[in-house]
Amino acid sequence: MRTYTIGQAARLLGVSPDTVRRWADAGRIPTQRDESGKRLIEGEQLAAYSVSLASEANSEDEAPYTTARNAFPGIITAVKLGDVAAQVEIQAGPHRLVSLLTREAVEELGLAVGMEAVARVKATNVHIDRA
Repeated sequence: MRTYTIGQAARLLGVSPDTVRRWADAGRIPTQRDESGKRLIEGEQLAAYSVSLASEANSEDEAPYTTARNAFPGIITAVKLGDVAAQVEIQAGPHRLVSLLTREAVEELGLAVGMEAVARVKATNVHIDRA
């Protein structure tokens, strides 16, 4: 069974290691200690917790009016405008997303560096690489 350190779990959950430690101390995430005393989280338990954490976050927020299920809230880090097309980059936690859209759409939405935005991904193919 794959295990994760507190720091690895924090990176995967998009929170600080201190937050994961507090969750572990409160019993929200079960941990075990290795022979050196380092806290570890089993992969299946981390996966289950990440799903429950996402469910909690979704139930607290108003549901978006969209059919796209993969939402990445973040901050706009770059906007490059061409004559017809534009490129917008969003940093969403550890994820950098780049979208190509029309210049007109960028101007209508008023997109600019430093604004909050949500990238929604809808695709027919998703490729997964083992990390």
